[in-house]
Amino acid sequence: MRIIFMGSPEFAVPTLQALVDAAHEVVCVYTQPPRPGGRRGKELTKTPVHQLAERLGIEVRHPVSLKSAEEQEKFAALEADVGVVAAYGLILPQAILDAPRHGCLNVHASLLPDWRGAAPIHRSIMAGDTVTGVTIMQMEAGLDTGPMLATVRTPVEDKTTGELTEELAELGAQLMVGTLIDLGVLHAIEQDDEGASYARKIDKAEARIDWTRSADEVVRHIHGLSPFPGAWFEMDGVRVKVLRAEAAQGSGEAGTVLDDDLAIACGQGAIRPVRLQRAGKPAMDRSDFLRGNDVAKGTRLT
Repeated sequence: MRIIFMGSPEFAVPTLQALVDAAHEVVCVYTQPPRPGGRRGKELTKTPVHQLAERLGIEVRHPVSLKSAEEQEKFAALEADVGVVAAYGLILPQAILDAPRHGCLNVHASLLPDWRGAAPIHRSIMAGDTVTGVTIMQMEAGLDTGPMLATVRTPVEDKTTGELTEELAELGAQLMVGTLIDLGVLHAIEQDDEGASYARKIDKAEARIDWTRSADEVVRHIHGLSPFPGAWFEMDGVRVKVLRAEAAQGSGEAGTVLDDDLAIACGQGAIRPVRLQRAGKPAMDRSDFLRGNDVAKGTRLT
């Protein structure tokens, strides 16, 4: 098929690669514009999708908006069979959605109508879902409200957002390839709006660990925000991120270190960090962290 691909972050990369590997003609890639990055924040950094498209020799466009008639005409002039969208980062006007012969299909990282919106993987883990997945959706004007063409499921288990994102990216890529094969015969299923939930964007202000919550909630909070923005606590005025944790034995006043192996009391139960990152330092396992940081039993973490 003749495809316009629209995506930006690492999550979208496997889908673009899978479309090319399946011998589809990707006539153009749309992605977010290069942003300031690098060590000094002055170098313009291209999105992962932009970088892959250039390696594959595919034309790349990165408009800041698709609202103008000029941009919409340029899009329509590509005469695509279908638009494939994966975490693009721009709202698509109706003229864009309607331009390809089969419209635009979205790779969404949840089992819709659960977790419509910007942060479905983070919110699923933080909410304690046991199962999540990917939905291929026919896009319409509403936010992730379109009819569903295909789904795939996977257990959440104790995965972090980073780990689950990688898994769902690969599952979504293969699901999209299969969906395009069967596009003419698939029966779209309308979403149940009454059962929908919304995955609002992650705010850095919610990253601080609340030790008064139960141990299970604290672990989910940590895993849901790992690796970015990273759940954190303060110790002697220094911020420490916890990138992975597990339940631990013991109880006590919330935020208190219970033993010499960094068990920390929560509102109910306790957790033990598995991987941590002190501000300005690399991430490390708990044993390495404790060798460089004296955290005595009874220390209060905030």
